[in-house]
Amino acid sequence: MEINLDVSNVFERNYNARTRNVVNEGGSRSGKTYSILQLLIFIKATKARGLVISIVRKTLAELKATAMRDFLEILNRHNMYNPEQHNKSNQTYTYNGNIFEFIGLDKAQKKRGAKRDYLFINEANDLSIEDWIQLSMRTTNQIYIDYNPSFTEHEWIDQVIKRNDTTFIHSTYRDNFKFLPETVIKEIRQLKTVDPYYYKVYTQGLRAQIRGIVFEKITYVKKMPELQDRKWTRYGLDFGYTNDPTALIEVCLSGGELWIKEILYNYGLNNYDLNGKFQILDLMPNCKIIADSADPKSISELKSMGWKVEGAKKGADSIRNGIDIMKRYNLNITEGSTNLKKEFTHYKWKESKDGKATNEPIDIWNHGIDAIRYVCLNTIGHVKQNKAKYINT
Repeated sequence: MEINLDVSNVFERNYNARTRNVVNEGGSRSGKTYSILQLLIFIKATKARGLVISIVRKTLAELKATAMRDFLEILNRHNMYNPEQHNKSNQTYTYNGNIFEFIGLDKAQKKRGAKRDYLFINEANDLSIEDWIQLSMRTTNQIYIDYNPSFTEHEWIDQVIKRNDTTFIHSTYRDNFKFLPETVIKEIRQLKTVDPYYYKVYTQGLRAQIRGIVFEKITYVKKMPELQDRKWTRYGLDFGYTNDPTALIEVCLSGGELWIKEILYNYGLNNYDLNGKFQILDLMPNCKIIADSADPKSISELKSMGWKVEGAKKGADSIRNGIDIMKRYNLNITEGSTNLKKEFTHYKWKESKDGKATNEPIDIWNHGIDAIRYVCLNTIGHVKQNKAKYINT
């Protein structure tokens, strides 16, 4: 079968790399992920049979919303998708006698699976050195890595880059220019006026030192307090769909501190999907869910399905007031809350033109944090006359 591929120079650079490791560091929408998937499908899996190709990310939910979605889009675009070859239960797809397996490392045993021929680690900076060792030692041929350079150093990735058997590829949106809608290009460029850090990382694809983190002190814990030790428990819900995730966060007060656990962090969920997820998650009976009041229709639909949902009590300066309430407590986040960890690591104050932090946070990396904020606004205090009034619950 002859296929005419329209590819970027990021694809060509990965195609020409003959080293064992191929590291792709770059900005947002540079085509890193898409190009690597094109290479794995149309070069590696089209020219051979019997291969096992693993596509890996820290969590399966994130993988489904990114690399897996791109993988299926590529197949559909070329009229190659066959539902009979797609095992959704095992998260595998068989093509030309080769197996593509999609692995989220939420489940530790997945790291120690059978050997593979090719490995693609998507958003590799989310993985630990242990993850890398377990995956790489079971890979026979090439390993492809991609990530956005969120920090000045990237631990194990930097060690891989220094190796003689590694090709390093840097890219930005300019390398993928002809494939991007004008609206996307405009948004990426506008980061220059939003924040210097995000402009450097996501527009220029360069490493930068993050400054002005909103929540500087976070404690990571193994589990939430026992029910009898809690003063109250609530769920915070931030709605999303295509570009933003829906985040459901459990929050409780125990020992004068806030304890926080990520329950749900998924893309592409409508309200009927949420109803099904809530039932499977076995949420605490009659426990209040505090949701984004900007979406009253969704709140009404979930209430009609039997869930105890109410809108967050917003008002003037509600974002800063909510942050204020959160910062009055020690915040304990469960270690399994991987997306929340990422948010708290990146959530920062906007910077002025002279590089000084303002008192307004960036509207990025905040979906789970917003859900927590909703709980704090309704349960601990409410906004009145631009001030947070605190109440006992």
